[in-house]
Amino acid sequence: MDESTRQAALSDLYALPGHLLWRAAARVSVELDRILPGPVDIHAYAALLALADQEPQSQRSLARLIGVSGTTLTAVAHTLQRDGLVERVRNPADRRSYSLTRTATGRTAVRRWGPHVEHLEQRLTAALAVEDAVRLREVLTLATEDQVHERTPTALRDSTAFLITRAHQQAHREFAAALAPLGIEPRHFGTLRALRIVGPATQGEMAALLDVSPATVVQIADHLEKRGLLSRQRDVGDRRVQRLHLASEAVDVVEQAATISARLFEGTLGGPRSTERKDLVRLLRLLLSGPVDDGAGRFHPSAGAR
Repeated sequence: MDESTRQAALSDLYALPGHLLWRAAARVSVELDRILPGPVDIHAYAALLALADQEPQSQRSLARLIGVSGTTLTAVAHTLQRDGLVERVRNPADRRSYSLTRTATGRTAVRRWGPHVEHLEQRLTAALAVEDAVRLREVLTLATEDQVHERTPTALRDSTAFLITRAHQQAHREFAAALAPLGIEPRHFGTLRALRIVGPATQGEMAALLDVSPATVVQIADHLEKRGLLSRQRDVGDRRVQRLHLASEAVDVVEQAATISARLFEGTLGGPRSTERKDLVRLLRLLLSGPVDDGAGRFHPSAGAR
């Protein structure tokens, strides 16, 4: 795959707000792992912060405040309880549910994590001017209006990391449900769309293009091959290498999925031509152009954001 073809595929993918949110959410996870001390994610921090206004609080109420499913909140609650950050007991008003209260350790943790979260915000928005960072939060707030409760703590509603995570989860859930009749998932759509541009590509080339592990591409290719949307063929120049070839049946599926993708944010941001939609794409592209820690103390621009 030559560089011009690679850039053409990236340009196409980077026009999709859903794809950009996926990459941005992955960026948030990387930065959180690097910045926050201990085994903490954005959900755990959000839950502890949201508990500050009302303790004890039911898991159901807490899930609404931080915009996650009950299943996700249950997993978060188990982790927080295991680490001694909350007490989790049966809700006296409803024995089928649980209520959470922060422990002294939990309250200390929130205070200790505060500066780290501020640093996270600074790193995420390093490539944005101040007015652009504000505008990105405004657009993300519109995109998550059904996910962020009016009683959600201000610190969370003002957090780019939190809003990106919420927006991505909401978009992924809606897109996955809409794609189900086609027999594909959001990650399959991105792969098919990229293959349509780059032509036959090795699994390693696709992993680098999509910024995922080779094992993930193998899983994606397995599904799409069973679905009859691509085939694996030995490379003419190197029989040890297999290339992914888009099947003719995939063209119609990609077009249908693209139509679904274009409608994804209509309810919150308007259609593809709306100012809000265009701003989301423009600002997420800027955010992704910022430096990423490679794990060895060195920094480089995000893959594909150049």
